[in-house]
Amino acid sequence: MDHANTQILIATFAVIAIILYKIFSARAGKNIYIRRIAGLNEIDEAVGRATEMGQPMLFHPGMLDFTQIGTLAALGVLGHVAKMGAKMGNRLIFVTQIPALVPVAEDIIRQAYVSEGRPELFNSEDVRFPAAASDQLALASIDIMHREKTASHFFFGGYDYTSLLLTEPGQHTGAIQIAGTDAYFQVPFFIASCDYTVICEELYAASAYLTREPTMLGSLIGQDYGKIVVLIIIILGTLAITIGPDTLSYFDLFIGGPYK
Repeated sequence: MDHANTQILIATFAVIAIILYKIFSARAGKNIYIRRIAGLNEIDEAVGRATEMGQPMLFHPGMLDFTQIGTLAALGVLGHVAKMGAKMGNRLIFVTQIPALVPVAEDIIRQAYVSEGRPELFNSEDVRFPAAASDQLALASIDIMHREKTASHFFFGGYDYTSLLLTEPGQHTGAIQIAGTDAYFQVPFFIASCDYTVICEELYAASAYLTREPTMLGSLIGQDYGKIVVLIIIILGTLAITIGPDTLSYFDLFIGGPYK
């Protein structure tokens, strides 16, 4: 940390304090506000639609390794989709190109069905590893969509050029499609071909948003407050530089020392 100093240390502890305060506030039962995210709100509707039509759902967790934050966020969404599917008595088909995700997804989906008292609906064969390459997985997913007549598709995680290959068939068959990715260069393709799109950083908030778990909510809100504080300091520093060098002395505490 070549640029670490006392000011950075103070700022770090301040952000930590804000996060801890929000976590304890959430645990104490205080109302925590998170703005509405349409794509996440419509997940239950998509599950319900597939159930009404008597057709299964398809979940695709992206192309990244399971240690990536986008994939971890996608697994949080998977747990919610599986729980809603179990509650409504519907099948969930999971496809991936990452072998290590297969047992992880099996456990998440199984636990969801067991928690809703519907363990008999879980079928380990619905957790599939069709191919190790993204383009081959896209083709295999398209085949599954047509053979199984899936009515709702969920695409959450990190994606590459195959994003449009995955979503275009569902658009033609009339399936309701919800996507979320932190790969900003794939967002336009999802917006064009899906009913709802969760954009970039909204994906990281998905688990807290869907589960309303106090610790996750408090951590999420605390981080947002920390970002606001950093943004204010940046704006004040920018204004000080714009107004004149003499003004910078008022901000020495925050930016690490006097300027000459």
